[in-house]
Amino acid sequence: MELNSILEKAIYEALSEIEDPELDIKIVDLGLIYEIKINEEGIANIKMTFTSMACPAGPSLKSQVLSNSMKVEGVKDSNVEIVWNPKWDPRLMASEDAKMQLGIFD
Repeated sequence: MELNSILEKAIYEALSEIEDPELDIKIVDLGLIYEIKINEEGIANIKMTFTSMACPAGPSLKSQVLSNSMKVEGVKDSNVEIVWNPKWDPRLMASEDAKMQLGIFD
C-alpha cells in the first residue's frame, strides 16, 4: 500500500474518535468528513462539513479535526477546509449505526 494512502487511513482513524457534541455521534459515522488527501510533503488536506451552517460546535469540531490529524505520525501539517457542497444529508452520508441513532429508518 502506498505511504500516502496509509497516512490517509490513519488520519481517518484518528478523526473517528471525534464526536459531534450535540448528537453524541462520531463525525466520521455522520459522514461529515468528505475527503482526506496527503501530499508528498506530508501535508494533509481535509474537506469536511457540519450538520448545518449554523452549527454551534463547528469551530470546536474543526479544531479537533486539525489537532487529531496532526497527531498522526508522518503528518507534518494539516489544512482543514469547511465545504458546503455537497450539502450534508444523513440519509445518504451517515453510517447505518448513525442513521439508527438519528432515527432514520429507510
